Amino acid sequence: MKGKFLSSLLLLVVLNLLVKPFYILGIDAEVQNRVGEEVYGNYYALLNFSFLLNILLDLGITNYNTRNIAQHPQLLSKHFFKILSLRFSLFLLYAFFTVVSGFLVGYSGEEFYLLSILMINQFFVAVIQFSRSNFAGLHLFKTDALISILDRGLLIVFCSVLLWSNLFHGEFKIEWFVYAQSIAYASSALIAIIALKTKVGRIKLDIKKAFSIALLRKSFPYALLIFLMMMYNRIDAVMLERLLVDGVQAGIYAQGFRILDAVNMFALLFAGLLLPIFARLLKKGESILEIKSLAFRILGALSIITALICFVYSSELMALRYDGVTALSGQSFGFLILSFIPVSLTYVYGTLLTANGSLKPLNYMAVFGLVLNVVLNLILINQFKAVGAAVATLVTQALTCVIQIILVHKLLKIKFDPMPFIKLFLLAGLTLGAVYTVKEVYGSAHLLLKCGMLFIYGLLLAFILQLIKTSDIKEIIGSKINKSIE
Repeated sequence: MKGKFLSSLLLLVVLNLLVKPFYILGIDAEVQNRVGEEVYGNYYALLNFSFLLNILLDLGITNYNTRNIAQHPQLLSKHFFKILSLRFSLFLLYAFFTVVSGFLVGYSGEEFYLLSILMINQFFVAVIQFSRSNFAGLHLFKTDALISILDRGLLIVFCSVLLWSNLFHGEFKIEWFVYAQSIAYASSALIAIIALKTKVGRIKLDIKKAFSIALLRKSFPYALLIFLMMMYNRIDAVMLERLLVDGVQAGIYAQGFRILDAVNMFALLFAGLLLPIFARLLKKGESILEIKSLAFRILGALSIITALICFVYSSELMALRYDGVTALSGQSFGFLILSFIPVSLTYVYGTLLTANGSLKPLNYMAVFGLVLNVVLNLILINQFKAVGAAVATLVTQALTCVIQIILVHKLLKIKFDPMPFIKLFLLAGLTLGAVYTVKEVYGSAHLLLKCGMLFIYGLLLAFILQLIKTSDIKEIIGSKINKSIE
C-alpha cells in the first residue's frame, strides 16, 4: 500500500506540476492584471459566494462515495447513475438557495448574471468530482490523475487564445473567463463519465426516491462537515467585499490567496489519495500508522519550507507576478501562506478522521472554526482590511489543525510521539534562520535563484532530520507505476 501511495503521488504531482501552476499563476493572474483589481475583486467575491452553498450540490455524496466504493467496489455499477440522477435535482436546490441568498446580501443585475453562470460551472465541477471519487475508490489513481488536470488544461488552451492572440486586439472581459470555464468544465465532466462507462454500463438517468433518501441520510454528516469547512475557508473574500463595499481589498486578498491555492493543490493531492487508502486499510483492520507517518513527514516538511520562504519574500513575490502591488498585498500574502502549514497537516489528520467515520467530532470542530473565523473577520477586516482577513484565516486554520491532531490520537487510540513534531519545529527554525540570512547577505541576487537554493537547503535539512527518508525515494523508483496503480 505504501508503494501504491508513493507511486500514485509521484504521478499526480508530475501531472499537476505540468498544468495547474501555469493556470493559476499564468492564466488566472493575467486575467486579474488585464481587468483590474476592482473588476476581478467583484468576480472573486461572486466566485466565493457560489462556493458557500456548494454543499447543496453535493450533500457529502462525493466523500461518502469515495469511502464506500473503496470498501465496497462492487457497488459502483449499481449506484453510479442513481447518484448522478440525484445530482440534477440537487442543482435546482442549490440554485434556488444561492439566488435567494444573493438577493439578501444585495446583489443586482450584472452580478446575478455572472453568479448564474458560476452556479452552472459549480454543477459541472460537482459532476467531475463525483466521477473522480469513483476512480479513487477503485484505486484507479492514474485515470483519476488524468481527469484531475483535464479542465485546467482545456482552460489554458481557451484562455491563451483569449489573452494573447490578436483576435481580440488585446481586449479582455471577465465574462469571457467565466464562459471559458463553462466550456472546459462541461467537456471534462462528459469525458469523465465516458471514461467510467465500461465500469458502470449503459447510461440511464433515473431517480430512485427510496435510494436517494437513504443515501442522503448516510452522506449528511459529510455534507455538514464540507459546508462548515467551506464557509470558514471561503467567507473571507465575501466579507471583505461586503463590509468594505468595494472590490479592491477582495482583489488584494485574491492575489495572495491565488498563490496559496497554487501550493495548496499539491497538499490536496495527498488527501485525494489518502482517503480511499485509509478507508480500505481501516475496513480490513490493517495498520494505518506507516501511511499516516509518511504523509505527515512529507507534507509537514514541504509545507514548512515553502511557507517560510514565501513569508520572508512575500512582498517580492507579489511584485514579481502582479502589476501595481501595494504593501498590503505582501502583508496579506505573508499571513495567508503561513496557513499552508496547518492546512497541509489537516489533509492528513482530517482525512484519517473522515475515513474512520468520525464525523460528529469533526463537525463540532468545524462549527468552532466557522464561528471563530467570522468573529475574527468582523473584528479585523474594518481595521486591517485584507491583512485582517489573512490573519483570521491563519488563526482559524492553526487552531482547527491542533484540534484534529488531538482527535486522531484520542479516537483512534494512537500513542502520541512528540519526536516528529520536534523535528518539524527544528526544521522551521533552521530554515527561517537561513532565509533571513540569505535575504540580508545576498540581497542583490535574483529572487527565484535565492528561493530555489533555499528550497534545496530545506530539503537537505529534511533528509538530515529524516523527515523525508531515502527509503521513501527508493520505494518510488523501485515501484512499477502502471502495476501498482492499475
